[in-house]
Amino acid sequence: MSENGVLFQSRGKVLTVDTMNPAVKKVEYAVRGPIVIRAVELEKELKQGVKKPFTEVIKANIGDAHALGQRPITFLRQVLALCTYPDLLNDNKFPEDAKERARRILQACGGGSIGAYSASQGIECVRQDVAQYIERRDGGIPSDPNNIYLSTGASDAIVTLLKLLVSGEGRSRTGVLIPIPQYPLYSAALSELGAVQVNYYLDEENCWALDVQELRRAVTAARQHCQPKVLCIINPGNPTGQVQSRKCIEDVIRFAAEEKLFLMADEVYQDNIYAQGCQFHSFKKVLYEMGPEYCDTVELASFHSTSKCYMGECGFRGGYMEVINLDPQVKLQLTKLVSVRLCPPVPGQVLLDVIANPPREGEPSYEQFIKEKTAVLNNLAEKARLTEEIFNTVPGIKCNPVQGAMYSFPRIEIPDKAVKEAQVKGQSPDMFYCMKLLEEMGICIVPGSGFGQREGTHHFRMTILPPTEKLRILLNKLKEFHERFTREYS
Repeated sequence: MSENGVLFQSRGKVLTVDTMNPAVKKVEYAVRGPIVIRAVELEKELKQGVKKPFTEVIKANIGDAHALGQRPITFLRQVLALCTYPDLLNDNKFPEDAKERARRILQACGGGSIGAYSASQGIECVRQDVAQYIERRDGGIPSDPNNIYLSTGASDAIVTLLKLLVSGEGRSRTGVLIPIPQYPLYSAALSELGAVQVNYYLDEENCWALDVQELRRAVTAARQHCQPKVLCIINPGNPTGQVQSRKCIEDVIRFAAEEKLFLMADEVYQDNIYAQGCQFHSFKKVLYEMGPEYCDTVELASFHSTSKCYMGECGFRGGYMEVINLDPQVKLQLTKLVSVRLCPPVPGQVLLDVIANPPREGEPSYEQFIKEKTAVLNNLAEKARLTEEIFNTVPGIKCNPVQGAMYSFPRIEIPDKAVKEAQVKGQSPDMFYCMKLLEEMGICIVPGSGFGQREGTHHFRMTILPPTEKLRILLNKLKEFHERFTREYS
């Protein structure tokens, strides 16, 4: 009852599942979906002493290198420590090249502190270093710091750019081409933004290669119901681990030019190349080497991150995008849009700077840095080979070579009896398979249906990041499970 004696009727919640933004309800992100939620519950149960057929949950669902035991690169953390607590600049335990970089970054920060906001586009000296890194990577092709936007991981930059690109209603609504299988950030972002997802299928029989004829099919079909405007490429591939050839990239650029598509190149795994004969080619480098017909006209945004490669610094959320041939008026709108979030995390910008400006030959930290970086990448290459080798000994599992990135995406045969049981439970067959694997063996992987796959095929994604011996145990347990599962449902 109110003070003036009027009795108010109780009312329901303003925000309910029925009244909330319907686009959000369509968002799905398999990498942290029901399987992972159940894995966390199982970990708690184990700690409480509940008996299980396993003693630990092995999480192979996400590319989180440090969570799975990878040690941080010493030089990256030294510079970050110095920037976080500048009094350490007086400590002789830290090498001079680390101190030099820390001083330069701190001088560019408000009040000499990484606790201050930075410019919305990112600290200027960091953007300069990123531009120089890109120039070195691409053999001297110029990079303008004004075209560099630092971000909260690559994901933030990808979503920000999609916000600019999505427009229209009905048949004029923006269509965005994404690879299938894809990293579910893309489908989730497109659902949230109300864009039209246009699938193009990678060729599993040809090591997940990208075929321009498939792109043409997808665009032609999509024009019946939307306006295809954007082509997303993930190279090296996630979840599929393929590395695109230079010829493939040239073909894609020609196709984008012909069809007037904006190119988005997700290149966050650019250092993760393992297969003999494979090499990373950046879309920007190939674009410029194709000459003015393409490099003066094709609009391109490319993305990189501190989370992957040899660094694995996921938690600091550092990343960048470089935009090429962006309309100057649109660029002003992009700058306005990023300013709404004030700035990317400054510690992430610090890490990105050190990655872009690592120790040089002759500096005190050079040898240790190269040794640590090489060890990480060599270890990943060995685990990529091990994963393919063991999976391909199992009847009913077919694994393409893991040419790059951090995952395998094997195809699995699921017996009809299991498919029917999954349908009864309201689950996709590969979700049913992965959930049983988790409950019986304590292994957490992600069903292929969360990434997209051709009708009638079943897969799962598994990271190769666990330490070698734990990975070997995981692979052998998975082999044992698959053989038992096949017998049970045959």
